[in-house]
This record gives sequence, structure tokens and C-alpha cells, in this order.
Amino acid sequence: MTTLLVGCNWFLFIWAINGGHILQTSLGYYINPLVNVLLGVIFLRERLRRLQTAALALAFGGVFYLTVSYGQFPWVSLALAFSFGFYALIRKVAPVSPLVGLTVETLLLSVPALTYLVYLDRMGAGAFLRASGATSLLLAGAALMTGLPLLLFTHGTKRLHLTTIGFLQYIAPSCTFLLAILVYDEPLHAPQLWTFILIWSALALYSWDAVRHYRNH
Repeated sequence: MTTLLVGCNWFLFIWAINGGHILQTSLGYYINPLVNVLLGVIFLRERLRRLQTAALALAFGGVFYLTVSYGQFPWVSLALAFSFGFYALIRKVAPVSPLVGLTVETLLLSVPALTYLVYLDRMGAGAFLRASGATSLLLAGAALMTGLPLLLFTHGTKRLHLTTIGFLQYIAPSCTFLLAILVYDEPLHAPQLWTFILIWSALALYSWDAVRHYRNH
């Protein structure tokens, strides 16, 4: 199940990035922490303190504002959010070590992936080993850039509350948001800017509450 979830998540993410929907992916991973919080409360009976609830409401307001501002149903964003949210939930409760789980997922994904690569190569549409040597090395290196953070993420899910993981995950979509604006020159409108401010305010509130709770206990 986790192989299917992470495979769909990766494929949709890469498709969206190559299709010029970087802000949509950013929105999806902004929604993802909210999904993690929701799943943690529903399935793991995790409880939120008052300031955590306020932070969640603030973040939800920012995401809702950004969703409405798009003027269309953000199916890419929601698919990314829920697929990775359920992936995190299953990996947290499954009695499997992070390294073993990731290895099995990679092996299971390798069969359809290799089949697809062979198909592309025979159709003359592949890039690996057909483009320049530097491009092939970058493609191979992308595996490490994908796998290592996922391994660290699965380690984190075993040690932290799912609600805490959810708010820490705001870092990644913020980086994607900045890349979309500063590197790929996607237009920045007022709704996106205000959403960015609201979500980081929620993260600051949640972090402050977490530090205070840690010191008191």
C-alpha cells in the first residue's frame, strides 16, 4: 500500500513540475500537514492543545484562502496531500524499520519503473543514457535526492507525533513556493503572498507552543 501511495505521489509531483504547475505542488504540500494533523487526530487519537488548535485554524484559513483564489478545483494539490498523508500514517503504525520499508518500496517500484524506461527507450523518447553524460548523472543523482529525505522522514514519523510532523512539513512547500517565484518566474499575486504569511505565522505559533510545553514538562 505504501508503495502505491508513494509511487503515485512521486509520479504526480514530477508531472506537475514538468508541466509548469509548481505553485500547485506547493499548495498540495501546504495542505499535506493539515491532512497529517487530521489523520493523527482521527486514527491515532492524538490531541491538540489550545494554541495548536489555533495554529491549525490559522493554517487552514491560509490554505483555504489560497484554494479559493485559484478559482478552480485543485485536484493536483489534493491528490498530493492525501496520498502522502496516508503514506505517513501507514509508515508510522507499520511494524517495519524505515530502511527496510524504503528498500522494499523501492524494489517493488523498480519493476514498473524499469518496464516504463525500456518502453521509452525503444520508442526513442527516453533521456537516460541518451542525453548528455551530465544529464544522465543528474537523473541518477535525483534518486539520492529523493530517497535520502524520504528515509529521514520515515525515521521522524517513528519518533514524533504525527501532528508535529505535519507542521514541520511546511518547510518543504515554502521552499517550493520560493523556487516557483524566484527561479521559475511564476507570477506572485496577493492571495499567494497572504497565504504564505498566514501559514508561517501558524508554524511560528505551533513551534512556540511546542517549546513552552517541552520546558514545562
